[in-house]
Amino acid sequence: MVKNFLNYINREINGLHQAAYLLGFFAICSQVLAVIRDRILAVQFGAGNTLDLYYSAFRIPDIIFVTVASIVSISVLIPFLMERFEKGDDEAKEFIDTVFSFFFCFIFVVSLVAYFTAPYFMAFLFPVFAKSTAFPELISLSRVLLLSPIFLGFSNLLASITQIHRRFFIYAISPVVYNIGIIFGIIFLYPIFGVVGLGIGVAIGGFFHFAIQIPFIVSRKMFPRFRFPIKWSFIKKIIYTSLPRTITVSSNELAELFLVSTASFFVPGSISVFNFSLNLQSVPFSIIGVSYSLAAFPTLTRLFTGGNKAEFVEQMVTSARHIVFWSVPISVLFVVLRAQIVRTILGAGRFNWDDTRLTAAALALFTISLLAQNLVALFVRSYYSQGKTKPPLVMNALSALLIVFGSFYLVHLFNASDFFRNFIESILKVSDLQGTVVLMLPLGFSIGVIVNLIIHWIGFHRHHPSFSKPVLKTLFHITGASIIMGFVTYNSLFFFDNIFDIDTLVGIFLQGFLSGLIGIGIAIVILYLMSNQEINEVWKTLHKKIWKAKVIVPDLDLN
Repeated sequence: MVKNFLNYINREINGLHQAAYLLGFFAICSQVLAVIRDRILAVQFGAGNTLDLYYSAFRIPDIIFVTVASIVSISVLIPFLMERFEKGDDEAKEFIDTVFSFFFCFIFVVSLVAYFTAPYFMAFLFPVFAKSTAFPELISLSRVLLLSPIFLGFSNLLASITQIHRRFFIYAISPVVYNIGIIFGIIFLYPIFGVVGLGIGVAIGGFFHFAIQIPFIVSRKMFPRFRFPIKWSFIKKIIYTSLPRTITVSSNELAELFLVSTASFFVPGSISVFNFSLNLQSVPFSIIGVSYSLAAFPTLTRLFTGGNKAEFVEQMVTSARHIVFWSVPISVLFVVLRAQIVRTILGAGRFNWDDTRLTAAALALFTISLLAQNLVALFVRSYYSQGKTKPPLVMNALSALLIVFGSFYLVHLFNASDFFRNFIESILKVSDLQGTVVLMLPLGFSIGVIVNLIIHWIGFHRHHPSFSKPVLKTLFHITGASIIMGFVTYNSLFFFDNIFDIDTLVGIFLQGFLSGLIGIGIAIVILYLMSNQEINEVWKTLHKKIWKAKVIVPDLDLN
């Protein structure tokens, strides 16, 4: 039984849509667990000081992950590993051992420094917390969370190997077990260790994320070992390649750090509202943008390095069209059904109606940039597949600066202009709530990301002019259908309001679910009548049955 299970998760998946849908399916599973995680946190703590503390403690570990752990990121290592595997397994093993040895030493030293300097950094980033009695808890939690980037960094190294061998199942299931570990910490460890128990759960989840990939790596005899002296010729190439990517990713992380730090100056619970809404909008981002960009990346790399430029662009067009196909309707549904979504997922216990409305408004502002986030993820990986790291560096750095300064200006404008404040509050129906200034942070974020998409699109179009026309055609089809879908969904809410008691969980869920279902049905009919290409491709892909895709089962030496 164990052997059959391992054979199943070690299977090779071929085909862009099948790989993307497999990743998307497990992204859904992971995000469902993430939603359960957030619901437990919301019910138990509400949008208040405890969760503000919890989310703030992630800042230093997150910075370490996107900077130090970027050395072993999938996007960086895959092209190098492909080159090494073509030369033979021995060459690949030497490379893996060298990277592992360097990374272990590097992240150990950085984490040790972060452990001792955490009080100073956290006091600088969150001066409000530094003056409170909860500051020691914040430091302890942040120190425990330093284990997370270590485990996740090692997991990325192993994931590069599993991705090359197209074992998407293993990679896809890693976030699932990661969230299981976090939920375990919330339910079982928090009652014993307090807030620090939440951090222990995150560390356990990080270990699971890493450990789930070990059986396949061992079966391929590629499990990394220490190799000294370190072959610096490998490391120099990786650092030279990863440094632009590190700056690219860390610029976004630093922008988010600024937003969280800014939220700490608002009313208690602002950090929680910001993070809850960010997490909710991350669900479709993980399912769509991450899944398609990850599934496309190995193929894009092979096509470009093989000189198949026309097929490379065709692959980009296909990926972009399907990202548009899924992103635009989901964005519209999230905006229309924002209150139903937040109330159903988070609205219980200490998470009251005011918290729901403010989080729903923030979710709507985040969601307007969903398409941009998904397409930027694809564009960035397309550049990495070509070995180009500087263009996304410049573009994302400019976007991060725009997010930071734009959010700062919006906060100032919101506080200074009664007209602007009343306009935003009336549109989002939060005029009677306190702390609405936090809404300027997701608004600034979305504006920065949309500008980032425009810059990326123009840059890619300059080198590949045939890309834009088919993607824009799909965008026109989907946007038209989505607008009608949103209109139908919005009006259906009023109809079901008279049928269900929306003061209950079941009632508000059914109101949103059935309204959305009717809207989706109308959109499908419209796209069918328009002979939309994407809806036909989706049907054909699903009809093939992903779980019956052609697989190659590796030889396993199991007792």
